[in-house]
Amino acid sequence: MSSAGLAGLPEVARLTARLCEIPSPSGQEDEVARVVTEMLRDLGAEVTEDDARERTDAGCGNILARFAPTAEGGVPILFCAHIDTVPNRGPIEVEVVDGHLTNRLPTILGGDNKSAVAGILTAVRAVVEEGRPHSGIEVLLTPCEEVGLQGAAVFDVSRLTSAFGFVYDHTGPVGDVITAAPSLRHIHGEFHGTAAHAGIEPEKGRSAVVAAGKALARMPQGRVDVETTANVGEVRGGTATNVVAEHCVVTSELRSHNPETLAHQLTATLDALTWAAAEVGVDLETRVDNVFTGYRLTGDEPHVAMAFEVLAGLGYEPRAVSTGGGSDVNALILNGFPAVNLCNDMIAVHTPGERIAVETLERIVELTLGLIDAARSHAS
Repeated sequence: MSSAGLAGLPEVARLTARLCEIPSPSGQEDEVARVVTEMLRDLGAEVTEDDARERTDAGCGNILARFAPTAEGGVPILFCAHIDTVPNRGPIEVEVVDGHLTNRLPTILGGDNKSAVAGILTAVRAVVEEGRPHSGIEVLLTPCEEVGLQGAAVFDVSRLTSAFGFVYDHTGPVGDVITAAPSLRHIHGEFHGTAAHAGIEPEKGRSAVVAAGKALARMPQGRVDVETTANVGEVRGGTATNVVAEHCVVTSELRSHNPETLAHQLTATLDALTWAAAEVGVDLETRVDNVFTGYRLTGDEPHVAMAFEVLAGLGYEPRAVSTGGGSDVNALILNGFPAVNLCNDMIAVHTPGERIAVETLERIVELTLGLIDAARSHAS
């Protein structure tokens, strides 16, 4: 974004634009990690990076910054966001259109989740520069969230001193609080058939593609119920029209808020794959990956209550909402650290139409400062 285009924008919007223009698809987060690490150290934070780069496909480790408390009482709190994005299909040149940051070119903006990173860093800068008293602030910036929460999944939560944490990573309006998220399973089915000439001796072949087609007809698809979805994302197989296909791969996913339903639909999916392989006479290999585990918050948790209280104090009408997606909160909770995902009104994420309002960015800064103030008076 040109300096002229930046003129007049608030600091958080300028920072969002700067970070978004540094490409960081999952596994290539190293440059944006360097930039945010330098910023945090310039603000006086103690910054460390773990070994997530070696343990996952990430381009950096989890970055943890700690600001020592400047006030007595209260509890330290964590703010978390991810620094990777889905792949960008071209350059990112941020512009302002109708009060929204967006990409001038036909690919993603990258505001998922750099808008949250910018909001958190801008709020922390205000705390430091204004000498605003606080009970301790930690900032966790994770890699490879978009490909299965990999960074957060391997983060050692025992390193944290915070009582609980807040993540900004959902498309709903500011004021919505995510209190339930599903579990996600990936299913990989690989059919191995027998190749043969399709025009001369097709009887000698066993088609892996035909087996895959039969499996698809029996597998759960779409919205199974109000808590459960199923989707086939990819089918790859065959070599040429005149060859009976000897190989075909089917990849699918299942999401559910209900563990029993998830187990039932997983069995149904595997049964469909197995039946199809037997029906056609081909071999089958399957693999099930636990991508993330779901959670449900009651609203009585102190961090959820604090979020509602602060949002209400800022003039919002907070709502508890359920999501069909996952976030770093799934991994943090599974690893034993209490956290909650707060909506930050990102629009059309993962698409060329992605955008976020400048006003929304300012609201995230305001909300972050409100939570920091609330933590100072929170009973430990």
